Amino acid sequence: MVEVKKFFHKASIQESFKKIEEEIELLEAAGKMIYPPKEKRYQAFLLPPQEMVKVIILGQDPYHGAQQANGLCFSTKKNHPLPPSLKNIFKELEEDLGLKAPKCGDLTFWAQQGVLLLNTILTVEEGLPLSHRHIGWQQITQAYIEQILIKKTPVAICIWGREAEMFFNPLLPCVCEKHLVLKSFHPSPLSASRGFFGSKPFSKINQFLKQEGLEPILWS
Repeated sequence: MVEVKKFFHKASIQESFKKIEEEIELLEAAGKMIYPPKEKRYQAFLLPPQEMVKVIILGQDPYHGAQQANGLCFSTKKNHPLPPSLKNIFKELEEDLGLKAPKCGDLTFWAQQGVLLLNTILTVEEGLPLSHRHIGWQQITQAYIEQILIKKTPVAICIWGREAEMFFNPLLPCVCEKHLVLKSFHPSPLSASRGFFGSKPFSKINQFLKQEGLEPILWS
């Protein structure tokens, strides 16, 4: 937790951390199961380090089933069945780059290359998607992304779906012409066929990174 808090110097953000943690502790004391586990809760802030971020992929909130969430959006624990949205992400990866999709749903290897896989809400109660929508996580995650966007290094940003777009709107003043913003529908089975499939985000990101003199991402 100390490693995460050092990124935030505003008293309001520090206070938000405290209130959120206190609320989660109360829920856990009442017997609620919260995902991901505490040791993985801030994984997206730590992997990759902030200074290495060159791609941002926004998720909504963690998977709400047992043994799924590992602190990175869309990612799941090793040896766990692929969730539907991740299956569609891998399907688009195959179509876009002609690569064989990974069989493992753990996206740590993307994060290690500079892909920030950040859920806008960092915790969830078991079986209840969006159950922590109103406890204050968005203030923290928006502040973190803002710190990245105001730096000089160009960043490719994937905004998949309406929720991600609404979350990102307040950050638009921080987005200058050096950044690449890619918008499409969410990869969930309910919307992937409406515009996520065929959007080719992976090739567009790598083309942008190469143009900026940065190493492309090895997606598979």
